[in-house]
Amino acid sequence: MKQKPAIASGLLMFAVSACASMSKPPQGTSAQLSPEETAGIERIRQKVNGLIAWSSSRFGNHDILIMKTDGSEVKALTRGEQVDWFPRFSPDGRRLLFVRSKKGWVAERDANQPEKWDQFVMDVDGSNLHKVADNAVWGTWVDPQRILIARSASLFIKDLGSGAESLLVDGASAPALADADLQNPHLSPDQKYVAITLRGGQRETGIFSLERKTWVKTGEGCQIGWFPQGDRILWVNPSGNGDSEVLAQPVKDGTPTGSLSVEQARFVDIPGRRSHEYFPQLDRTGKWLVWAATQRGHDHDIADYEIYLWEVGAPADQATRLTFHSANDRWPDIFIP
Repeated sequence: MKQKPAIASGLLMFAVSACASMSKPPQGTSAQLSPEETAGIERIRQKVNGLIAWSSSRFGNHDILIMKTDGSEVKALTRGEQVDWFPRFSPDGRRLLFVRSKKGWVAERDANQPEKWDQFVMDVDGSNLHKVADNAVWGTWVDPQRILIARSASLFIKDLGSGAESLLVDGASAPALADADLQNPHLSPDQKYVAITLRGGQRETGIFSLERKTWVKTGEGCQIGWFPQGDRILWVNPSGNGDSEVLAQPVKDGTPTGSLSVEQARFVDIPGRRSHEYFPQLDRTGKWLVWAATQRGHDHDIADYEIYLWEVGAPADQATRLTFHSANDRWPDIFIP
């Protein structure tokens, strides 16, 4: 059963035909900070002290990097020919779950082909690296012991202790999800719903009820996720200053409440040329948002995205740029103790 989106679909059309390029990513070069950018870094340093992990091509195909929330102490945690991406901090901030290609360069558009990927876990210092799931992608933490993984049209919960897997969502048996690949799934805090980006035969975002087996369409953007309190969702929408921005909307019982315009739903859209925003991720308190933005191009694993940090509720022009490198920087996550 499908329900209509709370925001008019005409305002939420997702016009981009592909999310990643087949070309290898650039290694790029570092850039100098302006006085204003240096001042912004200093302001962030005085407000927050945590860690940000992300995927970067500055050393090759893509590796997992980590830095402090003020952009300092950048360190590569992985190095190699494989593509490492989509890092996610464990609930206690001690480990990172991430996706690794089985062979060399694989574009992100092949995320719908799980046979090309595996899930790995390592400590935040890069030690204790080990594979935890074969043929899987889009892994996120359910709790310190379990992870949620995707395999094309199906979602699974895997116990890292026993190795047991259980089917959570079978898209093939859910009419509302027919012919769709389930990407970037995010389990709600109460574990009753899954926010999912659909690709393949369908292109939309929405919320799937695990109990009712129903689908509520929320829009036609991508990268939908929950606020830590479970009372709101956010997603990337193809509107705004740089043809993408982050929107948010209240949710109750797995359904968006009310009908909002794009202007009413706008969560953050930074000014200036570098305002093509993607990969938004909130910290566990919901007080800080990290994402990446580019000023030209769109390809998730090729374009010159840079990492930004923003204190939720502050003016958008107070978002702080943390990376200054022309390589591709994507899919950040944040942990604040």
